[in-house]
Amino acid sequence: MGFGFTLKNKDKDSRARRGVLHTPHGDVETPVFMPVGTQATVKTMTPEELEGIGAGIILSNTYHLYLRPGHELIRRHGGLHRFMGWDHPILTDSGGYQVFSHSELRKITEDGVKFQSHLDGSYHFLTPELSVGIQEALGADIIMCFDECAPYPAAYDYLARSMEMTTRWARRCKDAKVRDDQALFGIIQGGMHKELREKSASDLAEIGFDGYAIGGLSVGETKPIMYEVTEWATAVMPEGSPRYLMGVGTPEDLVEGVIRGVDMFDCVMPTRNARTGTLFTSFGKLNIKNASCADDGSPVDPECSCYTCRKYSRAYLRHLHHAGEILGMRLNTIHNLHYYLNLMKDIREAIEAGRLTEFRNSFYNKREV
Repeated sequence: MGFGFTLKNKDKDSRARRGVLHTPHGDVETPVFMPVGTQATVKTMTPEELEGIGAGIILSNTYHLYLRPGHELIRRHGGLHRFMGWDHPILTDSGGYQVFSHSELRKITEDGVKFQSHLDGSYHFLTPELSVGIQEALGADIIMCFDECAPYPAAYDYLARSMEMTTRWARRCKDAKVRDDQALFGIIQGGMHKELREKSASDLAEIGFDGYAIGGLSVGETKPIMYEVTEWATAVMPEGSPRYLMGVGTPEDLVEGVIRGVDMFDCVMPTRNARTGTLFTSFGKLNIKNASCADDGSPVDPECSCYTCRKYSRAYLRHLHHAGEILGMRLNTIHNLHYYLNLMKDIREAIEAGRLTEFRNSFYNKREV
């Protein structure tokens, strides 16, 4: 089975949509949050645990897997699904964000990007063609075009040139793609400028991709700017294709993104915050390191049905964190990912029931108490 997207229904009061991604490794209900498994693992979690909390698709990273253990090794072991024991959909990003985030280690040219490995200092040259080739070797269900993630803030002229180069790279990615069983998404760039975002979206749609992503956000801009740029982009993105907001974000970002027409999200926040003791709940964030948790026998979130909240207290989780026990990281991660995935499930149900506005109001009211 190849890739497809079915748009099921739309919210009457916003741009929110319900849909289904069809992939060779199964269907995915949207809107969806994708846990991040940067190096072929969602940190501290087994594939069975991810299945148990309702993860339908995960994300892995081209840059990191190219450097270690190498995409050809993964190809020899049957591709990323078999290598990591995950028989559900996978999306791989292009490596562009990681390359560009190491600004002191790279040089950008029209042909591609020369960069130094953050692991051993070795030099590499990543092109659109190589990025696609790596992702084809990995065998993900959805692969991403190589793009430049421009810094924030940046001059208008720079952003315009960067956006045009990203479009040229996208065309090269499409031309380089060989496998028919993988979907290729183009990435909309253009900084915080409406006309650049609209031109980027229009040019990518003219080339034609299986889906479209909004890149270059959550890079230091304010939340109102992020939401405004998202709204500009979704307004001109093809109606019948999935829309992916890359690297975003907080629970509030997910709600606001869905309302603006986004179908797919990813972010390291739930896993990274879990390892540092910050837990996401229906009433906001809880810092398990706080002294107030030291003798607290209640669960992290009384409204949560995850394994962690059913079995363990805040006091125990705080103890594990301060003792540096791996179990604490695991239990925190189970909770945070369960919260994110259950939030998306509730959003999907609210769209289907025609009560997304009421859901959004309730979501924020709980945080104001």
